[in-house]
Amino acid sequence: MGHTNDPAVIERIMRTKGRWAIVGLTSNEWRAAYDTSLFIRDQLGMEIIPVNLPGDPVHGETGYSTLADIPPEKQPIDVVDCFVNSQKVGAVVDQAIAVGAKAVWLQLGVIDEAAAERAKAAGLDVVMNVCPAQQAWKYNL
Repeated sequence: MGHTNDPAVIERIMRTKGRWAIVGLTSNEWRAAYDTSLFIRDQLGMEIIPVNLPGDPVHGETGYSTLADIPPEKQPIDVVDCFVNSQKVGAVVDQAIAVGAKAVWLQLGVIDEAAAERAKAAGLDVVMNVCPAQQAWKYNL
């Protein structure tokens, strides 16, 4: 049986102020991560940390190449939001587990059942194949 999102978990994650590492966030305005990360920061009130291979800053926030590169003063990471393709997300989920993140959020179209199971087994909350910007209306956010 595959992963089923729990609406209570989605609502709790979206309502609880925290630190979101946005993996795959670049300054490319045409990518979904660009606008969604602004929504997460400006509408939900979360701190965002861009994570992209070159470690480039985005939206005025310091960027890092990997989750492991995020310094201790930016820990803990509450949510690792994954804007990478399904074939690559398992490695990101494994990094999230390794750095002690509290949750992983696999964006719309990002599906990896095995990675979701590993995250759940490690005690992380898991949301998969959902965009927070598209869920906000359900919770009056």
